[in-house]
Amino acid sequence: MKFFIDTANLDQIKEAQDLGILDGVTTNPSLMAKEGITGEENIINHYKAICEIVDGDVSAEVIATDFDGIIKEGEALAKLHNQIVVKVPMIKDGIKAIKYFSDKGIKTNCTLVFSVGQAILAAKAGATYVSPFIGRLDDISTDGLNLIEEIRLVYDNYMFETEILAASVRHTMHVVDCAKIGADVMTGPLSSIEGLLKHPLTDIGLEKFLADHHKNK
Repeated sequence: MKFFIDTANLDQIKEAQDLGILDGVTTNPSLMAKEGITGEENIINHYKAICEIVDGDVSAEVIATDFDGIIKEGEALAKLHNQIVVKVPMIKDGIKAIKYFSDKGIKTNCTLVFSVGQAILAAKAGATYVSPFIGRLDDISTDGLNLIEEIRLVYDNYMFETEILAASVRHTMHVVDCAKIGADVMTGPLSSIEGLLKHPLTDIGLEKFLADHHKNK
């Protein structure tokens, strides 16, 4: 399973990259705004900066919701760097745009997916990634992980090449569960990745090893 980090914070991206396990980055206008990145030029430069840190795909989201606007923004984003993946919303014109981009060889990430039917349309249109938002489903008392499982079944049935990118991952167990189910990618905060490092028995064992080492000096 690929590990993406969901942030626009360059320090966190660098920290995840330094771990040696980072495969890419996802971000969106809300995450950009959280870091104080506003204005078209600043946002573009920030995407470029992210691409300089990581080796893998970087999802850059369009703001437009009409076909012509999505195409215009998406083509401009794709020209920024060969790692850019155009992030397109799951709407009618979004599906049309994903098909257009797919035919042009531009990678896409279909975002805001909350049903198997939406995931099927994204795959049929040729999306590189489909992003079911598991955390947001959990927020409304719906099993987000079950959606990943159902999409996995359908994609395997028909050998769709679209990768399932589990988005809105909130914590470490989401990461583990997505791996069990067979998500191709997970994207979440740095804390969800670093949480995989932690286990109390590791801490206890290391403390004992170090204590024994000092006794033997």
